[in-house]
Amino acid sequence: MRQQDIHQFLEKYFRSNDCEVIDRSPGHLTVQLTAEIDKELMNRPFYWHYLEKTGGTPNPMSITLITDSAKAPEGLKGEQIHFGSPRLHQLFESARNLAKFIRLYHSHEAGSHTPLFPWLCLNVKISYQCDRKRDIFKSIGLHLINGRMVEGFHEQMLSIALTPKIPDYSYTLSPLVMPKSGFIRIENHLRAGLEAEDHSWADAARERWEKDQRLLDHFYEDMEGNSEESYLIEKKALQEQYEPKVAISLVNGGLFYLKEDAV
Repeated sequence: MRQQDIHQFLEKYFRSNDCEVIDRSPGHLTVQLTAEIDKELMNRPFYWHYLEKTGGTPNPMSITLITDSAKAPEGLKGEQIHFGSPRLHQLFESARNLAKFIRLYHSHEAGSHTPLFPWLCLNVKISYQCDRKRDIFKSIGLHLINGRMVEGFHEQMLSIALTPKIPDYSYTLSPLVMPKSGFIRIENHLRAGLEAEDHSWADAARERWEKDQRLLDHFYEDMEGNSEESYLIEKKALQEQYEPKVAISLVNGGLFYLKEDAV
């Protein structure tokens, strides 16, 4: 990961979390943290606990992060950030935690009042598991007014300018399909797709399972004594190794308010 990529990641992280960038250069950022991000990053639990108990006025910290000393102002004091540094690792973890579910708006410069239509997006991982494993990722978007469903939704969002704050001269339309119902619709869509797939991989796994099971049975057939417990343990291990399973897990998701013709 290049230092330029790290710099861009930092800018996007702080702006997405409403932290004001109060000073910047190609080699550094000085950021005024919000209370939420101060709690997330600065490890001051006793301060925030005391503030909550006393009802005091929050005073979030500011932070200076240097991504390239050669491009930062001479003599600037701050924290050096590079790939592998503890602070960058903390920011990556924070981004993953905070980005589980987001709300973004279509950024536009229309001069008249513009309606923005609600979309639910779920990014999921589908894991095909047996003695071999394969993961695929899907991004599904559901229009929460007309029910239209779009695959590859995340990829389409990459070409659209998005902002965490609703743009001027815009208003959002209320969904007719509630997000909870939308989750169920997307889940049913994914399950229907899985049922229609070719399952020869699972049949092949069962054949390998049966072959090893026959070898196990042959190995134990003439054994006596306390072998039954060992046999059952190994039989269970074969089941765990070979039994075909498909698991769907949510990576992240969000509500996207988009212009009518965006997707």
